[in-house]
Amino acid sequence: MSLRQLPFQDPGVPDVRSGFRFLLWLEKRQLRGQLTAAAWGTLLMASIALFPAAVGLAVQAVVDHSGRRLALSGGLMLALGGLSALGDTMLHRTAVTNWITAAARVQQLLSRKTVELGSVLTRQVAAGEIVTVGAGDVEKIGWFVEAFARFTSAFLATIGIAVALAFYQPELGLMVAAAIPVLALAVLPLLPAATKRADVQREKAGKATELASDTVAGLRVLRGIGGEELFLDRYRKASQEVRTAAVHSARMWALISAVQVVLPGLLLVGVAWYGAVLALDGRISVGELVTVYGTVAFLMFPLRHFEEIAMAWSFSRPSAKRAARVLALVRGVEPDASPSLPSAPSPDVSPSGDLYDPETGLLAPAGRLTAVVCGDPDAAGRLADRLGGHSPDRVAGQSSVLLGGTALDELPLAAARVAVLVQDKDPVLLSGTLHELLDVPSSGNVSATDALTAAQCGDVLQALAQASVDDSGDPMRTRITERGRSLSGGQRQRLALARSLVADPEALVLDEPTSAVDSHTEARIARGLKGIRADRTTVVFTSSPLLLDRCDLVVFIADGAVAATGTHHELLRADQQYRAVVTRETEEPAGVTAAVNGGVTAAVTAEGPSVVPSGAAENTRIEESA
Repeated sequence: MSLRQLPFQDPGVPDVRSGFRFLLWLEKRQLRGQLTAAAWGTLLMASIALFPAAVGLAVQAVVDHSGRRLALSGGLMLALGGLSALGDTMLHRTAVTNWITAAARVQQLLSRKTVELGSVLTRQVAAGEIVTVGAGDVEKIGWFVEAFARFTSAFLATIGIAVALAFYQPELGLMVAAAIPVLALAVLPLLPAATKRADVQREKAGKATELASDTVAGLRVLRGIGGEELFLDRYRKASQEVRTAAVHSARMWALISAVQVVLPGLLLVGVAWYGAVLALDGRISVGELVTVYGTVAFLMFPLRHFEEIAMAWSFSRPSAKRAARVLALVRGVEPDASPSLPSAPSPDVSPSGDLYDPETGLLAPAGRLTAVVCGDPDAAGRLADRLGGHSPDRVAGQSSVLLGGTALDELPLAAARVAVLVQDKDPVLLSGTLHELLDVPSSGNVSATDALTAAQCGDVLQALAQASVDDSGDPMRTRITERGRSLSGGQRQRLALARSLVADPEALVLDEPTSAVDSHTEARIARGLKGIRADRTTVVFTSSPLLLDRCDLVVFIADGAVAATGTHHELLRADQQYRAVVTRETEEPAGVTAAVNGGVTAAVTAEGPSVVPSGAAENTRIEESA
């Protein structure tokens, strides 16, 4: 195929039962390109292999003083040189195309799987392994696909040369034919050790990459606690371990390369010695000796491809295994094939209604603003993932989350994404302008201006306008750096909230959307969220009294199940465990019941923030600095 056709419209459905099956599937998908590369490689090998025969004819023509045969030999060498140049050029072109297309196919498959799984991906696979698969492993898999076609042509050329020499000069030809299997298989005993050393190197490299990515991600925090040098020392140690493992692996591959040079060299010496004896006895001509010697010398060229395919297989096998493991991940438990199961709705049909989680008993009524209070942040994150149809810890037999009675796992991915949007507690802002950030698939009912207003992004717009590189001062055209690093934590959080509001999904799930903003801004966000999501299903995971007081319903989750439901005021009066989570107090303070009954609560009134209990740390948060 042509590189102009990239990216693929459909990269296909890979066979991920094992690394070998994945490589086999990839080879089948690249079959046309592989056959083309093998054909050009065979032409190259054949033209080079025949060149010693032309030289032998020329030498014999000189010995016989035949000018006509010498001219024919020169013409033959010229034609073979042209064919070898053509074959080499086209082989390189098609082989590189196979490499790029195979790597691009794997990258598209990984990208599609990343989009499908979302934040659940890093819960199932370490971030360092994902980086390794998406970068180094993709290249190694592409290398094997590219090398296999050249190995095929080298294998055909080697067999052809052995058979031709056996017919051309039986005494020398049989000697060469017997030696070829030994040359080809001599490195097999060394491959297990080389593969093991290469696996150790890749394992240490993956750990170093994971350590580096984690260190970079948490660099600001590490500097704040003075731990930057500690983690850098750990990375230096890890990188030295990678270097040591790489040298250890390289020594074995150097030994394999030496074997591939020494053994063909010994064969060449043997052929030259035995051929000279035959020539002195008059049993072969000088031209035949030159032909056989040149052909055996050429054999070192295709035999090098045997070493390369061994290396490519050794490196690509674990890479394919890792890629297959990532591609085998699913966003939920596959439903059992049964005639009783209802057919999945089409992607164009988006379900609506109550959002219900059978595992915890959480019910978020349609068109209401529901708050979920959970004492365990990790459990809250897992529940938020389930509400979005991503359940890495759910086992077969358990029901998925239902939206309007429809299981999200039974919906096509596109329909599930339209129906429910989950904003993680640490949302990511990609680089680009603010206009590009808010240009997301949406219902069209919520404008960017309304979303920014509801998310209280006024100061963010002012800061972006001042940072504008042109004279327009338009904040929508100001570029936001990668992951929004030029903004404070609270500014990033509010822009992410505005992006979610613009999307206007049927059900919106927000995990701690105001954890990095101050109490006054949080109170205004609560009012804006209540207004802009009117008559739309919204679930907010929070323990902030300012948000809880604005919600239509509060659900308290304890020990993995719904423990209490009601309004914020009702739960404060009736549930001591809820009160302890919200106010951060382990025991009920004196007079709290009277304060609650008297209307002094950890909430806001219609006019703004009211009296807040001393334990409500949520209300005294200072907006995180950049």
